[in-house]
Amino acid sequence: MSAASPPVPAEKLRPRHDKLVTLVVLALLVALPPLVFPSSFYYRVGAIVWILAIAAIGLNLLMGYAGQVSLGHAGFVGIGAYAVAILPQHFGVHGLAAMAIGAAVSALIAFLAGRPILRLRGHYLAVATLGFGILIAMVFTNEAAWTGGPDGMRVPRLVLFDWPVRGSDTWYWIGGATMILAAWLALNLVDSPTGRALRAIHDSEVAAKVVGVDVGRYKLIVFVISAVYASIAGSYLALFDGHITPDAAGFLRSVELVTMVVIGGMGSIVGSVIGTAVIVVLPQTLTFLSDYKHLMIGAFIMLFMIFLRAGIVPTLKDKLFRRSA
Repeated sequence: MSAASPPVPAEKLRPRHDKLVTLVVLALLVALPPLVFPSSFYYRVGAIVWILAIAAIGLNLLMGYAGQVSLGHAGFVGIGAYAVAILPQHFGVHGLAAMAIGAAVSALIAFLAGRPILRLRGHYLAVATLGFGILIAMVFTNEAAWTGGPDGMRVPRLVLFDWPVRGSDTWYWIGGATMILAAWLALNLVDSPTGRALRAIHDSEVAAKVVGVDVGRYKLIVFVISAVYASIAGSYLALFDGHITPDAAGFLRSVELVTMVVIGGMGSIVGSVIGTAVIVVLPQTLTFLSDYKHLMIGAFIMLFMIFLRAGIVPTLKDKLFRRSA
């Protein structure tokens, strides 16, 4: 008789268990809200949350796991958005192919720009990425013959097998399914040797180099991946709205993405989604305040940062574990 195989250590099962729990939570977040939606407006808000959450998840890989700050990530959102507008309208490219081209262009630009930019650290890196984002937005604003200038341009509707993809409820499910897929890919990356290298870089670049981690290579990899996430989110946003302006690549959009990651919790995939929901839904719930809406939004964000310094999800998770212990 053959000897019984030894039990698998709990440490090796825990990442797989945590990944499954995370995906189940995200699936419930997508599936349950429509049960109480009173109108299609709520589907629209939900669709925007899931779409922007894709970009936030990618940015969280860069900031929360690799410790690299980007204040110009909306530039990649703009590239993806204008790809599905310019290519179908001027060259007759199908929407899905245009989305793939936009993601490829974003990856290429991130690779070329990231090599010199990611050599910087701290506020130097933040300022460099800020300049990159502003440059992309200026191109979209000034190239009016291709982009429509400051007024933007119409985005042709996506058609799949003679079926025009339209409607808030349709994009709600498309955005939600893609967000879960993006989260699954991100979780696999985090649990891989690349993810462990990124966490080592986040803790200390010097220590990571000492143990043999190619710091520059891994930072560039995660920068390219996060750019692709942002580009896909931009393409979805443009196809959903049917119109795009340079504001999609503007500085305020970049700040919004960073705020989503920080409020939700850096280093937390679920936190990226929760932070996105807070930033998108909060202005909708405060519309009754009229002129004081932006003031209250700023006050709420300050309160989140004061009382939930690690972000919503990590702080609540830590408190829950402390009580159970």
